[in-house]
Amino acid sequence: MDPREKLADLAKERGTSLASLSRMLSRNPTYLQQYITKGSPKKLEEEDRGILAQFFGVEESELGGPKDKSYERRDDDKWVEAPRLEVDASAGPGAADAQDRVFDAFRFSKRWLTEQGLEGAKLSAIRVVGDSMEPLLREGDEVLVDRRDQPFRDGVHVVRLDESLLVKRVASKGGGRFSLLSQNLAYPPIDVSADEFAIIGRVVWKSGRV
Repeated sequence: MDPREKLADLAKERGTSLASLSRMLSRNPTYLQQYITKGSPKKLEEEDRGILAQFFGVEESELGGPKDKSYERRDDDKWVEAPRLEVDASAGPGAADAQDRVFDAFRFSKRWLTEQGLEGAKLSAIRVVGDSMEPLLREGDEVLVDRRDQPFRDGVHVVRLDESLLVKRVASKGGGRFSLLSQNLAYPPIDVSADEFAIIGRVVWKSGRV
């Protein structure tokens, strides 16, 4: 497969925009779009190609690199990488949504994901800001969000409300009504209808300093 087609397919499978991948390379947001659609540059620079190969867990040769400089998998088929996004989910009054910008990734073993019931999950990590979910989630924690389309069940979710991203416990009240609940009792519940907010994904794991 042509390296440009391969890169486009990998980005689509991961659900990552070409602009965010370009920023990960410290390039202009249109860098990879121009590479794929206009053939400029003619080939990726070695450093860029290596970063992308490592991010997607593929051999460098699949992205146009020579066989003798292929990215070594090191049993990468046993691991899944969840991109870390430069997006904040507010545990407070609300954080403005932003374009997904990938700057790093968490790596999880497929075995661990299976043990957690997350096999096949569509995962990404974002940072928590604010204190409304304390003590469950504290400012600076990063949460792993499963963005698969799946039947709703009560739990902690990242939601979009009025162009802001929030992390809240979402509970169904029936009749198409929901409550967005904080762990910190200083914050009152937010009652919304199904058409007033959108669930981005379910929070399935968190990281944070002790």
